[in-house]
Amino acid sequence: MADNLREATCDDWVHIGNKEEFTLEHLDKINPAYVFVPHWSHLISAEIYEKYPCVIFHMTDLPYGRGGSPLQNLIALGHTHTKISAIQCSNGIDNGAVYLKRPLTLKGTARQIFERAAIVVESMIYAITTADLVPVPQEGTPTIFRRRQKENSNISSVENLDEMYDLVRMLDCEGYPPAFLNTDRFCFTFSKAAKEQDTITAQVVITKRAFEEKPCT
Repeated sequence: MADNLREATCDDWVHIGNKEEFTLEHLDKINPAYVFVPHWSHLISAEIYEKYPCVIFHMTDLPYGRGGSPLQNLIALGHTHTKISAIQCSNGIDNGAVYLKRPLTLKGTARQIFERAAIVVESMIYAITTADLVPVPQEGTPTIFRRRQKENSNISSVENLDEMYDLVRMLDCEGYPPAFLNTDRFCFTFSKAAKEQDTITAQVVITKRAFEEKPCT
């Protein structure tokens, strides 16, 4: 993304890929006009966003869906489309002023959705830096999402095929615990789901559980 933006804007873009580099001391050496945070699960220090304009991206039409696991919560609630909100980083959870929003479809696996989201986010960053957008406060009643837990990936309580398909696909990406099912001796994890009429096909990985092992969450 940084390379694409460097080519599109002729500006200097610096990619920070880990938490250890995302410090005020390191940013002071760069002295950025903006700090864009496309995908980040850690708290951002107040000393950073109070000194530099920090823009974070959230996969809901804020103030709807503030909080954790937005993609998974949206799909679990039956949404097929959403908006990516680019907002100012603030001391609250996803409550910053909004620079702009862009639509995003929720079709496909989590990996496919994130790949499409990256393209949208790149275009949003370009718009913010080239159009001098001024953020405006969020309007409406906030809805809060809770971060999903590993046990929420268990398919044993799923009641229909649509729900099963959605559970498998919305967890099908690195960094997320895959949909799973335990028996006394084995753990089954599911990915690459495809649904056609009344049938779901998926890739299944089976691993043997030790007798004392906890559920494969």
